[in-house]
This record gives sequence, C-alpha cells and structure tokens, in this order.
Amino acid sequence: MIREKIEELRRTLDYHNHKYYVENSPEISDREFDVLMRELQELEAAHPEYADPNSPTARVGSDLTTEFQSVEHRFPMLSLGNTYSLDELHEFIGRIEKELGQTEFVCELKFDGTAISLTYEHGALLRAVTRGDGTRGDDVTANIRTIRTIPLHLQGGDYPDFFEIRGEVLLPYASFARLNREREENGEPLLANPRNAAAGTLKQQSSAVVAQRGLDCTLYQLAGDDLPCTTHWECMRKASEWGFNVSDKMRICRSQAEIDDYIAFWDEERRKLPFATDGVVIKVNSYTLRRELGFTAKAPRWAVAFKFKAEQALTRLESVDFQVGRTGAITPVANLDPVQLAGTTVKRATLHNAEQIALLDIRVGDMVYVEKGGEIIPKITGVDLAARPADSRPFQYITRCPECGTPQVKYEGERKH
Repeated sequence: MIREKIEELRRTLDYHNHKYYVENSPEISDREFDVLMRELQELEAAHPEYADPNSPTARVGSDLTTEFQSVEHRFPMLSLGNTYSLDELHEFIGRIEKELGQTEFVCELKFDGTAISLTYEHGALLRAVTRGDGTRGDDVTANIRTIRTIPLHLQGGDYPDFFEIRGEVLLPYASFARLNREREENGEPLLANPRNAAAGTLKQQSSAVVAQRGLDCTLYQLAGDDLPCTTHWECMRKASEWGFNVSDKMRICRSQAEIDDYIAFWDEERRKLPFATDGVVIKVNSYTLRRELGFTAKAPRWAVAFKFKAEQALTRLESVDFQVGRTGAITPVANLDPVQLAGTTVKRATLHNAEQIALLDIRVGDMVYVEKGGEIIPKITGVDLAARPADSRPFQYITRCPECGTPQVKYEGERKH
C-alpha cells in the first residue's frame, strides 16, 4: 500500500513538473505542488527501501528547450526553501540567530515571474540565461535586450569587471490583459497568469514578438568573486546606481517582529502593485554570515521564501461551458454566482479537465471554493459538501465536441479531451 502511494505521488509530481517547467501551463498552485512534494519526501524518508534515484525529490525541474543554446551557470541558480507558516519562518530565524546571534535581515517582495541571470563584462551586457535546471540554462540574450528596464551598458564606473546579477522577468498586469485580449480575438486559449506568459514570451524565437509583449525586469541578487560591498543591501543600492531596476520595496529588518510587520503589510498592499507577487523573501544581509551558513544540496541556508496564502471565496456553481482551443483541446469552464475575490468580481473559473471534475466530484448547484492565488483566471479547488442539495446528481461530462458535434477523443498521457 505504501509503495503504491509513493509511486502514485511520483507520477503525479512528474506530470505537474512537466506542465510547469516545460509547457509553462501549470494545473495546480505552487502550494498544492509543495504539499505533494513534502508528502513524498516524508514517505521516502520513512521507507528507504523504496528509494529511486529518479524520484522527483532528487531532481530539479527544467525549462530547457532544444531551440536555444544551453549555457552553464558560473554560479548555480539554486531555488529557495518555501514556507507558508509564520511558525516555520520563526523557526528559520531562530536557527540562524542561535548560530550567529542577533542578525540583520533584508526583506523583499517575491516577484511572480521567471528567473533570469544577466552577466556583465566591462560594464556591458554579455549574456542572459534562464534558470534552467539551476546548473545550465538557455541563452535568451537577444530577447532580454528588448526589455527596456535592463541596461545594455552600466552607469558610473565602480562596478566589477565581471559579475552576474539575478532577477525576475515580469509581465505587468496591463501587458498581460492586452495579450489575453489579443488571444481571445484570435480564438486562442487564454493564458492563466502573468508568470506563465512571461516564461512563454522569453522563449519566443522572434525577439520582435518579445519586444511587443511589454516585459519588465526587477533585479534582486548580485553574484561574483569581486563584489564592491560586504552586504546585500549595499550591493543592491550600488546596482541601482549602475542603472538596474531594483525594487524600492526592500527593507532592512533587525527583529522577528519587524519581519512579521513587513509580511503583514505587503500581504494587503501587494494588490495595488502593477505586477504579480506571491510572497516575501527573507535574506541574511551580511555576505560574511552567508558564507558561514552555507548551502544545503538544493538551497541557501541564509534565505527563505514566505508564500502568501491563496485567496479563496465560496459561491454557487450555476452551469458549465466547454471551450475549444486552437489545438482542439476542450476546457470546461464554470459559470459562478458572482463573488468578490482579491478585489475583483469573479463570474467564471477553470475546471481544467474531466479528471479534475471527477476528482473533486463537482456538481452543478454545489457551493464551491474558488481560489485566485497567483492565477488571474480563478479555479475551483473544493466543494462544500454540507451545502449540497439533496437532489444533486453527479456531473455528466460531454461526449461530443461542442463546436462540431464529433465524438471526443482523449489520447494516452493527455489530461484533456
């Protein structure tokens, strides 16, 4: 029984890993993925007899493609550990201060885009590489040069001869809305959120197309052997002077209470920002102390990401429509009793596919939980069974195409008809 559960989790995580990193079209939230991953990690730790070197817990998803030149990162781009709990965050702070004493942290917004590493030589942009698998990424320099907030030549003269700066390529809400309007007019499926749209745009073969999309970029970390500062805060102030777009929302925090206040403030204020954020990153400020703390196999021990909870509302499912995309894939869409969620009125939500409807046992007339989180197009995540009408009947998925009436087909390995 345990072995079957482990293998089922591995298959599920492999599927969602591919949807996120390769297709840039995730079907579950980051939090749902993290919960599944943690469950698998705990089962594997308790049952080492079922170890598998190809388990999702032993690898990092990749956005590599065969269409771009692959480049090795001089400094690995490791992922951050995530937490959704203030208690876990306090444990992280406590461990560091037990080891180092009272410590100065820098808090900054966690931007919901796609990671990029820019290399500068003698003050000029040399190369731009995606995160990839953390060790190697795709060279997207031609596309990055179209982003106006990225300097091609630096200002001043006190920058290192050779260094890397990491950041996040973003698609602002205004650009995202315009892109989805264009896709709707062309009969193409809408993009779920700005993060996927930014990642997909960066992998366009035509830099002219990229230039029209309206991408932005915010930088948040220097990497190099000869940095001109001893702290992260000083280096990011320097980077701003050199012409980089550095967030002005960063703050130095010297206590757990100050960190909690920063998180509470931005959990509300982020809704006023012109781009998507999904949490707060907490970093040790001193580079010397960072070296003392070091790294685990996958992440730095001196930083953690606190993820905001997805926003949720309860409303009634009135009916279900079926949309046929440009490729023929059929997507069920829920029509909802209008409800306020994250500052907007939500009337529709994606149901993904027949399997998702069956898994949640979603029925017309149900009171359903709707989440937005990092998604622009909301999705249904659960049903209030206590409120289900007595005469409720299981949902019958359509068997024929709603456009042409031909029988539906579901290919092996695919989730959608």
